[in-house]
Amino acid sequence: MSSRGSVRVVRSILITSLPAAGAIVVFGTLYGAAAQPLIGTPMTIASSMFIFSGALQFAVVGLLSAGAGAPALLLTAGTLNLRHLVMGAVLRPRIGGSRLRRAGLAFTLLDETFGFAVAASEEAGAERTLFVSGIACHLAWQVGTLIGVLGAGFSGVEGLADAIFPVLFIGLASLAATTGTLVIRALAAAVLTAAVAIMLPDIRALAPVIAGVLVALPGSSEDARSGGENQA
Repeated sequence: MSSRGSVRVVRSILITSLPAAGAIVVFGTLYGAAAQPLIGTPMTIASSMFIFSGALQFAVVGLLSAGAGAPALLLTAGTLNLRHLVMGAVLRPRIGGSRLRRAGLAFTLLDETFGFAVAASEEAGAERTLFVSGIACHLAWQVGTLIGVLGAGFSGVEGLADAIFPVLFIGLASLAATTGTLVIRALAAAVLTAAVAIMLPDIRALAPVIAGVLVALPGSSEDARSGGENQA
């Protein structure tokens, strides 16, 4: 691919990532505002740079507010990140290179970037899409965290975030779905995610895990392949 073609593909990936990046800025702002009083400005910013997991970081803030200890934090981290095993297994056949290269790409694996990578065109490729969209989302998370830290204590964004969360999942579902079956699964996962977050707030951090498992149930790969063949 020529350099001009590469630039065009990267630009296309960035444009596709913009809606998710915008939502991530909002969530990053909420995290920064919530975490700064608990762990201070340097630790809040560092956690967003190196952990880069909204679900986990919000869960940690909640646990710290409740006075939880290290075992609870570690158990929560392991549980919330189990969904990455499923997402990584789905993407593995689409990504080549050495183990070190794949480990680096794993840092950019989010619910959002997974959706972009699965839906990537042959020209863009899952690997490039995962990397470019991951960088965009990482920068958005840092910007949001910084805004939240600087404006810690302000109110009014929580209601907006409650609306964005289910809408974001529905948007990702529409990007990744290529057949009727996948559309139904993805929308069901989005609805269930929103229902869990609203009706069962004590376990809302597990909602993304539930959504990921539902979409990745056996049969998804066959549906995706048949959808790709039909499109061809």
